[in-house]
Amino acid sequence: MIIYNAKDIELYFGAELLFKNVTFEIDKNDKIGLVGVNGCGKTTLFKLMRGELLTDGGEFVKSQDTVLGYMEQHVVRDSSVSMYDEVLSVFAPLIELETELEQLHNEIDGGMTDEARLEKQMRLQEKFEAEGGLTFRARAMSSLLGLGFTQEEQEKPVSVLSGGEKAKVQLAKLLLSGANLLLLDEPTNHLDLAALSWLEKFLLEYKGAYIIISHDRYFLDKVTTRTFELENKWLTAYKGGYSLYRKKKEEDLEIAWKHYEHQLEEINRIKGIIEQQKRFNQAHNYITIASKEKQIERLEEDLIKPQSLPKKLRFKFHCSEPITEEILTAKNLGISFEGKKLFENVSLDVRKKERVFIMGANGCGKTTLFKMLIKEYAGDSGTVTYGPGVKVGYYDQLMTGLSDRKTVMDEIWDAYPKMDQTGVRTALGSFLFSGEDVFKKIGTLSGGEKARVAILKLMLSGCNLLLLDEPTNHLDITSREALEAAIESFDGTALIISHDRYLIQQTATRVYKLTANGAEEVTRDIEETITEAEAQKITAVKKEVSDSANKTDYLRRKELQSEIRKLNTRITRAEERISQLEEEIAAVNEEMASPEAAADYERIAELSEKLGQLQAELDAQTDEWAEASERLEEIEG
Repeated sequence: MIIYNAKDIELYFGAELLFKNVTFEIDKNDKIGLVGVNGCGKTTLFKLMRGELLTDGGEFVKSQDTVLGYMEQHVVRDSSVSMYDEVLSVFAPLIELETELEQLHNEIDGGMTDEARLEKQMRLQEKFEAEGGLTFRARAMSSLLGLGFTQEEQEKPVSVLSGGEKAKVQLAKLLLSGANLLLLDEPTNHLDLAALSWLEKFLLEYKGAYIIISHDRYFLDKVTTRTFELENKWLTAYKGGYSLYRKKKEEDLEIAWKHYEHQLEEINRIKGIIEQQKRFNQAHNYITIASKEKQIERLEEDLIKPQSLPKKLRFKFHCSEPITEEILTAKNLGISFEGKKLFENVSLDVRKKERVFIMGANGCGKTTLFKMLIKEYAGDSGTVTYGPGVKVGYYDQLMTGLSDRKTVMDEIWDAYPKMDQTGVRTALGSFLFSGEDVFKKIGTLSGGEKARVAILKLMLSGCNLLLLDEPTNHLDITSREALEAAIESFDGTALIISHDRYLIQQTATRVYKLTANGAEEVTRDIEETITEAEAQKITAVKKEVSDSANKTDYLRRKELQSEIRKLNTRITRAEERISQLEEEIAAVNEEMASPEAAADYERIAELSEKLGQLQAELDAQTDEWAEASERLEEIEG
């Protein structure tokens, strides 16, 4: 069943065409990866699908039951709102309804029992319950527990959460939103390996469709069964995950080039025949020439040159030879913040030409460890020793070493003033900055462009020990492949923090896992390590889940007790008013039967009107009593 489709979508930025004729369909169970180089328009396509931007041509059509859920990249929120309250914001309409109901309850308990108010209370109460008002808080808490957050952690302000934790909070909101088509923009950015594993499991079990923008090849292979590629202003759909798409694309491109070359050969062969016929210079030869020229015209009409591939990043890290085999030795490093231990007893031994990776949960202190290694943080204990001739280069994942006010060219030239302009522009060209791009301000660049500038600065440094903190974040797939090749061919030594499993498996010689109690060398498969970390986390929250269930039962009982009290109040008030009305009706009937009233026509008319009003109110109060009594019996039953 098709739940969403796009037909001939076209978009311009000013006079520049971003893409055209973008056409696709999405089935209710589709698992789609959206790939393409940075800047090709992937995030923009998501914004068009959500209606945040308007197209210059074409249309999007979604089925009546389709609900879009969107998780954007680079979400940074500086707020004191707790994680739990942020997730609870999904239920803003229910919270508003609950506040209105509470106000009505207070007014009625205070004696404001007019019919309109009571009727409104009943109507809103039914709507509140039908839309899940009695359980939405428990559902919010349970979703966060399911994501591995304890109840204590759920009270942390959003502003102090790590990137991975923020991503999980966004996923919790999507989970509760009722969406059946998820648009996920770089959901793996900043996630640690355990969180990545959880996300993969969530998506594999998700009963709906999704499109994922990601440069994580390992991740795409695990969770997608179709691939959309945006390239050269076109969208092409392929069956299969990332690896199958790449294989099919290479095969299609090879066939296209062979067909193109075969057509050129055929055109050249026919041109040779024409030249030969011209040399014969006979009348019948010119008939043949005309026929062959028409044949060439037909071939040239069908001649399609395969699209060229986007330019790729290609570079190498060059370095001087260190004097010793012992590059870096760290012993018993430890550090605390505000009296709370982050880690202790961390020891590392990094030797010449090794590629050593540091992995661990978000917040365990990996970046802090790097800052201790470069002597930016002093720490509480331990020593760091470099071998003779070791020159350290540091890639900061936040890229704080770049100045937003400088141009791309000035950023490089100021760092390496001995280079001439030609040398700087050549270096920038190899990192895909050409023409007017070199005069862009750093502050206007995308995350991927900033990453390329930071890597170029590091490449030009000639350092023989590279400390790389999440170097593949923000890089597109082709740039990641170039970085992998550069790391593999590097004659120096690399110490790398990364959650990129593809990068780890391709280039690592050793892997350490950082914990609060030290750095343990990992000898098992990465997936086994992830599974173990997940098992430990699951054990930690099982009790919380049980407690949450008990708390949910308790809250439900409290809500029902409150409703029972309110129903009893309504019944009592209705009974009291019914009794009063019956007495008033009896008194009116008695007066109407008296000889005095019978002789007074106007008085009889007044009493009859009053009797009708009293009887109508009695009927309404009887209905109120019946409804409240039925609801009370239902609850107590």
